[in-house]
Amino acid sequence: MASISANEIKRVKSLQQKKFRDENGMFIVEGEKMVQEALSSPFAVEAVYRTADIGDDVMKRISALASPSPALAVVHKPEDIYTSDASSLRQLIAGGGLYLALDAIRDPGNLGTILRIADWFGVNAVFAAPDTVDVFNPKTVQATMGAVFRVRMHYVDLVSLADVFHQAGGKVYGTFLDGENMYQRHLDTGAESPVMIVIGNESEGISKEMEAMVSDRLYIPPYPLENPGSESLNAAVAAAVTIAEFRRRL
Repeated sequence: MASISANEIKRVKSLQQKKFRDENGMFIVEGEKMVQEALSSPFAVEAVYRTADIGDDVMKRISALASPSPALAVVHKPEDIYTSDASSLRQLIAGGGLYLALDAIRDPGNLGTILRIADWFGVNAVFAAPDTVDVFNPKTVQATMGAVFRVRMHYVDLVSLADVFHQAGGKVYGTFLDGENMYQRHLDTGAESPVMIVIGNESEGISKEMEAMVSDRLYIPPYPLENPGSESLNAAVAAAVTIAEFRRRL
């Protein structure tokens, strides 16, 4: 059985906290399928630990799961996860496409699910406000089901990004309770110019700063329209419904 030092155990376990993920530029991935996804991706894998090699007790110490999986990997974060240069942003959206902007999503599960949705619908990239939950949070990584390795994601100043979209002749859509019924209006799909869909915070919605940058306000109508049940949709559900409609229009 392979040995693993106390310092190594401490370092791997520390990656459950954002502070140490940022300091080390690495995060953890758990589960055979997820580890294989990491190994098959462009991400640099620092190390792979298997229960068969290090034993159950050590795996329990380094795992973030209540019931540890038989495999865990330490993976390097991509260098371009934080993007602020305007020219870099313009280059990212050159040629059009459909993009997602997350305005302070706070729940790790929601963020992971949204990345999985973006992966399913072929969203060109996901942008997130700096105060959005860390995509490399272990709960988020697990919820992505591997999409974290396939979807381009960047933390940016969303107001500046929206301005870049406008300058490129694109549109910035947002979902609001007082918006227009999205099923009854024209939607630019990103085929000719870049399109960004903004998904707001779970409880506060889209911030006032970003609301001012939205060019088109959309509403996801309930059924029946005159007698809605719930007050609003979960952020991940709203993202799925909205993106699906944009893709349906292609």
